[in-house]
Amino acid sequence: MHDLAVMLALAFGAALAVGAVGAAALRLLRRRSITVHVTVLLATTVVAVVAGVTAVAEAMFLSTHDLEVVIITVSAAAVVSLGVGVAFGRRLAAAAVWADHARARERRLEKERRDLVAWVSHDLRTPLAGLRAMAEALEDGVVDDTATVAEYHRRIRIESDRMARLVDDLFELSRINAGALRLSLSTVPLGDVVSDALATAAPLAAARRIRLEAGQDGWPTVTASEPELARVVVNLVLNAVRYTPQDGTVRVEAGREDDATWLAVADTCGGIPPLDLPHVFDVAFRGEPARTPPTGDATASGGIGLAIVHGLVEAHGGSVKVENTADGCRFLVRLPAA
Repeated sequence: MHDLAVMLALAFGAALAVGAVGAAALRLLRRRSITVHVTVLLATTVVAVVAGVTAVAEAMFLSTHDLEVVIITVSAAAVVSLGVGVAFGRRLAAAAVWADHARARERRLEKERRDLVAWVSHDLRTPLAGLRAMAEALEDGVVDDTATVAEYHRRIRIESDRMARLVDDLFELSRINAGALRLSLSTVPLGDVVSDALATAAPLAAARRIRLEAGQDGWPTVTASEPELARVVVNLVLNAVRYTPQDGTVRVEAGREDDATWLAVADTCGGIPPLDLPHVFDVAFRGEPARTPPTGDATASGGIGLAIVHGLVEAHGGSVKVENTADGCRFLVRLPAA
């Protein structure tokens, strides 16, 4: 019994010493990744076993040959155990990180859905109330002069167009978030897409006395789905026109760098507050206290136009960012070149 107690004390002491070193290492590496922590933990466990067996073997006064056999056997088992442990530990760490990211993404999407429902409810409630009031006035004969009736009809059409646009944007955003967007890629002349977008924004720009400018030549081609790319450009141009003061300028440029094509939409809006820059592409973010679009603006998108831009560009394998310039801001889109 005395010999067994001695052997137990030696093995326990050697393992405890290794465990203390491992605990200190884990404390020093507490800011590192999960993979590092798992590796250190496995190494501490395996080395503690090796140290305990070696200490006991030394105390048993084994021959040199027998001691070498014991050490080689234990070391081989330790290497295999450590290798298998590290391999599976990395998989477990990756799974834990993925699960954490998935939970964070789900919480973010859930918050966006709640915000979207709240903001869309507000954006629909106001025009619906106006439509009902005007319809009742026309139905009850409260207004009967030609000018007022024509104005009511015009307002009803504008509000109907705006709500139709909002519903279209919601449908597009739901397709993006659900992963149901299917792109039909082809070679698309970027100049033609920009020309159509400027023509779409021309009436609103003229009403606000805003100059629309674009390069005359050198427009590249891109690999993209033309309807979705057109929506990206239209949303960016309309957003720039909507937030640029009167007598301002909106300029569209494009070019090619290596294997990527870039498109830039710059305006003279005066810049975006630095605290708002990270949230420009968030759902229902408008960057202004008033949630109701300006009167007569049937192109308003309920604050999800830039969120759609972000989703469509990422679906094409590209990227979009925004930065402030001297007198405004500049949206930069990068897409794969044709």
